[in-house]
Amino acid sequence: MKLNHFIAFFLLVWSSMGLAADPQLRMLSEHPVDGMRGGNLSGLANCGGVLWTVSDRDDDQIYRLDTQARVWKAEAVLINVPPVPEDPGRTLSMKTRSFFRSLAGNGALDFEGITCDSGQNRYILSETYSAILRIRPDGGLGWLSISSQMLTMAREAGLLAQANALYEGVVVTGLANTEIWLAAERQKRGLVKIKRMLNPMYYTWFCYSVCVVMAEEGLAPQPPQFPGSKWVDKDFSDIALFDNKLFLLDRNAFKICRHEMVTGRQERCWSFAADALVASRLYTSQHGLTEALLVDAQGAWVGVDNNFATRADGESRPIVWRFAAPDGGWSASP
Repeated sequence: MKLNHFIAFFLLVWSSMGLAADPQLRMLSEHPVDGMRGGNLSGLANCGGVLWTVSDRDDDQIYRLDTQARVWKAEAVLINVPPVPEDPGRTLSMKTRSFFRSLAGNGALDFEGITCDSGQNRYILSETYSAILRIRPDGGLGWLSISSQMLTMAREAGLLAQANALYEGVVVTGLANTEIWLAAERQKRGLVKIKRMLNPMYYTWFCYSVCVVMAEEGLAPQPPQFPGSKWVDKDFSDIALFDNKLFLLDRNAFKICRHEMVTGRQERCWSFAADALVASRLYTSQHGLTEALLVDAQGAWVGVDNNFATRADGESRPIVWRFAAPDGGWSASP
């Protein structure tokens, strides 16, 4: 047997064994979302019992979700975004790509994540600039002051190296909302944490010792239910917090994985491929399209950024799926 054939066979066996070990989540419902001007649902946040989302094609509005019916209604909330602080590490390639993205009608800021803190402040993540916009409950807004160390350390660790593969998710944690975690997408993917002082006069978010908690690269298999399943780059497309654990949306593997909050180590994964990849829900995309995650005691919300694509059953709106919590809850051991 030739070496490349042997390697391919070994990887196939290994992937099959790994996938079998991940329990499947059960889908309870799915909700098409009407009213998103730019489509492209790219994050979910629960702020005091109200769900919010963003589109990576809309720079001037975010969306409150009316979830009373099976088809959800996105209600636009206009925002007057101030000038964004420039990321000195943005390469010419990144700047060129974002320029042509804006010409094509896509959002120049590329909003890819939204989260809330205990004070009901909303935080919106701009992938283009690796910047975070805070919107207060009274509607006031401004960009967070983040130490340049964050970007320097992230790039030294090999993160944020690819255009349109920067930060994809954001969550606020810690005593008095003093920590922010960011999920870096791919090539490499990883977890970055920044902090701020409790002193209300000191607003800069900085690296406490180190910013990069975890970084990794490599390939992983798509689930066998995925048409033409192959090995693709590992990626993260959103991050959620529940019960003092981080949950990462592993988009191409169709998994939700639990990580601990000291080293970022992956503890356990649950697959949602079985229900998400039934024939009627398939798109022609070569990769996974889920980009939004919320986790609670009863289950998980997973949002699909379909990029205006139409799936096999004719549905062309963004979708949010509801999955039941796994047997034994999210804290269960393998």
